[in-house]
Order: sequence, then C-alpha cells, then structure tokens
Amino acid sequence: MANFWQLLPKPFLVMAPMDDVTDFVFREIISQIAKPDVFFTEFTSADGLFSKGHDVVIRKLKFSENQRPVVAQIWGKDPKILLKASELVRDLGFDGVDINMGCPDKSIMRNGAGGGLIGNYNLVKELISAVKAGAGDMSVSVKTRLGYDCVITEDWIGFLLEQDIAAITVHGRTAKQMSKGDANWKEVGVAVKLKNKISPNTILVGNGDIGSYNNAKKMFDDFGVDGIMIGRGIFTNPWIFNKTTDVDLHNRDEYVGILLKHMRLHNKTWGNTKNFAIMKKFFKMYIKDFAGANQLRQDLMDCENSSQVEKLIAK
Repeated sequence: MANFWQLLPKPFLVMAPMDDVTDFVFREIISQIAKPDVFFTEFTSADGLFSKGHDVVIRKLKFSENQRPVVAQIWGKDPKILLKASELVRDLGFDGVDINMGCPDKSIMRNGAGGGLIGNYNLVKELISAVKAGAGDMSVSVKTRLGYDCVITEDWIGFLLEQDIAAITVHGRTAKQMSKGDANWKEVGVAVKLKNKISPNTILVGNGDIGSYNNAKKMFDDFGVDGIMIGRGIFTNPWIFNKTTDVDLHNRDEYVGILLKHMRLHNKTWGNTKNFAIMKKFFKMYIKDFAGANQLRQDLMDCENSSQVEKLIAK
C-alpha cells in the first residue's frame, strides 16, 4: 500500500478524530456534502478491541469506500496490544493507522496513555515500533501536542521526527491546556522547521482553532504545514472542507435536510444499539442561522427519539 500522505494536494484538509462525533454515520454524511482530503475514525481503545466489549468498540472502525483515504486512530500504552490492534486495522483495509499521543482526558492521561505519553520517550519508541510492525506497509502516524504541562516542541516533536513515521499531527496546545487558551501556531511553525531539518519526508499537519478554509489556508501560508486538521470548527460550518463554497450560500432547507439525512442514516446503521441522545450534539450544527432556529433547536433538544424529531420538523 502506497504512503497516501505523500500523494495529497497541499494544503490538504483532515477531519479530526472526535469521540462520539466522527463515527461512520457522520463521516458518511460529510463525505457527501463537503469531503475532507483525509478522514480519521473516532478515538479507539486498543485494549477495548480485545476485551469483552469488542463488539461495541469495533463499531468505531466501520468505514465505507466513500471515506477513503481513512485513518484508524488507536490509543493505549501496551506495545503488545497496539501491535495486535495495528494488525487488525491493517486487515480491515484502512489506509493508515494513527497513535493518539495527545488526548487530554484526565483519566486517560493518569493511566499513562493519550497525552500522558508525552515525554515518555522509551515507551513511545516501543509503541511506534510495535505499531509499525503490525501495520506492515500501511502508513503509520502520530497525533500529539506541544507538551504535557509545558511546551517542549523541540525535544518532543524532534524525537517523534526521528522515529521514521509517515505523518505527525501537532495540536498547538499542551495536554494540560485541553481546549483552553488560543492554539499556539508559532510553535507549530517551530515543529515545521524541525521537520524540514530532521525528517523532510515526514508530513506535518497543524491543528487547533481552525474555523474556515480561509483560516486553514492562512496557517499553511504563514507556517508551512503540509496540511491542516479541523475538529470543533465543523460544528460552526458543515461545509468547512469545501474549498470553494461560502457557508452563507446555504439555506434553512439545506441544513434541515442534512439533519434528517444524518438522523435516518444513524437509525439505519445503529438501530437501538446507540443512545439517541448522541444525535443531539449535532442539532446546534444544523439548526442555526435562520429565522426560528433557536426555538426549533430548543424543541429538538426535548425530543426523545427520531419519530419526535420527524414530527417536529414536519410542522
């Protein structure tokens, strides 16, 4: 399998992995309205893939051909388990596997995974070697941050660049910052300079506070990243990955139509195996910027199932 990262047009756009957001259904919807250049799955526990909860966790790795290139993001701290997980990802036919080394969730960091791996150089080297061994010729990447509780870009990103991986995504905050404060794109720029010096063939993706394509393009121009990852920005604009269309061109019927399509595919795909409340986090994304949107969104939040949503919108 070719290293797809090297084939992407620059600047390319990536949809960030977000738990209970970027599932199969949401990726399928976005692939139809404004597809990014790369999709990531949800944040997926490597340990969970080989536990009694396997049947639930494996759903995070469901994808369609419409979503290629698609990267499976896994997390954990046991090299043997990550080896098995990367073998599974390879066998499922993904284009790449990504190791999460930046999740700021406190319980995960206390356990030494996610952002808790930052600065644990010996273990991280083992983890990357294990994933590369399991991945075969599939592209291996890492998503991380500038540091754990302080910025250590040169030491940390420099170390990762020495590990001969296909791509690194750098979120412009420390793990302890979570989503607080502004993303430090100047330090992302430092990471780019390190990349050019240490490992020019590694693809470097910047992440943090990107709310539009124009904003993404500016970060590319100003700091020289190869691509830009967008996460929370998609909640302000479902068409954010469209490099030509202005969000203002979309009307109420389009927003409502996408909501209904999303909800119906959610029901068709997951049935009663997922809580309907998961859909509610998307209401603010689709029901906005038109007369009566605020009241409709409030009413939708009171709905307990899809039938109630259908009836409410039919009015």
